[in-house]
Amino acid sequence: MGVQATVVFTDLHGSTAVFESLGNARATDLITQITTWIAQQCTAHGGRVIKTLGDGVLAMFSEEQSAVNAVVELQRGHINRSMRVAPDLQLPLRIGVSSGEVEMVAGDCYGDAVNVASRLCDLCGPSQIWASAAALRRVDEGAGVTFRALGPIGIRGRGEPCSVFQVEWRQEEVTDFLTMQGKIDEVYASGNVDILGREIELTWLGSAKRFKSFELPVAIGRVHTVEFMVNDPRVSRTHARLEWRNGSVVFVDLSSYGSWVRFTGAKGADVLLRREECVLHGKGEFALGGSFADPSVATVHFSVM
Repeated sequence: MGVQATVVFTDLHGSTAVFESLGNARATDLITQITTWIAQQCTAHGGRVIKTLGDGVLAMFSEEQSAVNAVVELQRGHINRSMRVAPDLQLPLRIGVSSGEVEMVAGDCYGDAVNVASRLCDLCGPSQIWASAAALRRVDEGAGVTFRALGPIGIRGRGEPCSVFQVEWRQEEVTDFLTMQGKIDEVYASGNVDILGREIELTWLGSAKRFKSFELPVAIGRVHTVEFMVNDPRVSRTHARLEWRNGSVVFVDLSSYGSWVRFTGAKGADVLLRREECVLHGKGEFALGGSFADPSVATVHFSVM
């Protein structure tokens, strides 16, 4: 039988670069220290830590107010702690919050609220907190805390968009966006518009697929299990991934032989990526496993809308 709960997902943004900078051992120690502190803070605010996920933490709260108090204090405390380390080792915190019925199975939790909190954590920017309307329905704005409406956002695997708010937690910042409790659902009565509003279309050998922002990340490769298959021997099984970050579509190379990106109308050299990434904009194409100089290379055309 399910229980009503508020689910919190946290993620440390930029951990990959820290591993490259410090090496596995030192980076693991740094990230473990931070996630342990996050878990302790969640427990101190009445939460239950379900598990740690590498550079993230999944926690559950019985009360919405306790969860929001916890995530606000997490952001404020994490910023203060980050000031003690070098700028290139700072790892901004991203947090997603949602409420609903949760099923507990063997110490883990499942359900729509878990899925929504996870996706909001993925979609929000560094040092941000995104919360579903359900998570804020019985929550008061505290000192230096306001709720700014972002609008309906599509969540992959969910039929209806989710009304989302950004929790403004910086005490020194003043916002003009105030939320009247009890009116949250009425603001988005239509519920048909995804405010992320971006799409990317991929085309290869006449085969085209379009992905909405909330459907990202998607994988590109030569196996049937990826979302966009390019069946060419030079293409890795999972060659690249498209991600949605802070309003942009990001191409992430995961391959053995690299990817080349070319933007339509742009002047200058093609962008070579070897386990690197770049933001896609407008129209262009990317070559997988070889450069554009090879006329037989697998070339995928893209259009960001």
